[in-house]
Amino acid sequence: MSLSRREGVDIRPTLLRVLTDLYVQADAHSADEARQFVELSSRLIDEVDDATRAAVRARLAVYPATPAAVLRKLGLKAQNPDQRLPLAREIDASPPVPPPVKPPPSEAQLRMQSNLSMQPKDAAEINDMFRRASARERALILHDLKDTPLRASARIPTARAARAIETLEMAAFAADVENFALELGEALILPSRIATEVVNDPGGEPLACAMKAVDMPSPVFQRVLLFLKPEFGHSVATVYRLSRLYDRLSERSALIMLAAWRGSTMAVTRAKYRATLYDDERHRARTTPAQTRPAAQPPGTGVVPREGSQG
Repeated sequence: MSLSRREGVDIRPTLLRVLTDLYVQADAHSADEARQFVELSSRLIDEVDDATRAAVRARLAVYPATPAAVLRKLGLKAQNPDQRLPLAREIDASPPVPPPVKPPPSEAQLRMQSNLSMQPKDAAEINDMFRRASARERALILHDLKDTPLRASARIPTARAARAIETLEMAAFAADVENFALELGEALILPSRIATEVVNDPGGEPLACAMKAVDMPSPVFQRVLLFLKPEFGHSVATVYRLSRLYDRLSERSALIMLAAWRGSTMAVTRAKYRATLYDDERHRARTTPAQTRPAAQPPGTGVVPREGSQG
């Protein structure tokens, strides 16, 4: 009533909204209540704006006890209480999907599943298999490594790992790949050749293992991917794939890969340098033809007679 006393204020939209809200709050109404609602709402529906009419229409369309006169006024169809919704057709039972056929494990994979210790030859085979595998195969290898009985490398000391993470992040911000690989090799006790291969791997999975070995936080690893190498930072799909792999990668799998890198270095060193044997000097000696000594001659046979004058 206070609004109606003010000039220029239309209370009819508000009145219709309130009237509708009060009507739909009750589950059932008497004949007098329904008649009063029809008289009031029918007169107000023609005098309100389109937004109010649409809001009231939406409320009354789902209310089962809406009077038929109001439904016709709003352009709605009367609901039949005996009408039921049609049932959906039953879904045919599909045949069971056979499990995917896994390829037979390779010799290196069989060694990984056995109870063998991490020998240099085994480490070299694991490293070579991981390097030649695709991105999907690398993810499967890392997932299976955590359940193998292979001995993992020891964890990097916390203080040393914290200093390495700070230095690696600074090198990544500067896009200094050379110093990044140098610091990575010192932190993980890896030769510079192996550390450079880990950083320059085009797939990025070895880099994820190395960062997990130093316990680098996931947000820091994402920043390293964005700034260290342009081929990683400019590809949203690569950053997302490696970040997802890093979050799922276990520390044990990363430390086993670290042990494989160290062991493969020992295998290369053993193949390059052969241990000294007791008969090396005999093998290195040059072969010369055998020399025959002249046979012994009887006395006087080697004297040359003189000819000429006795003087």
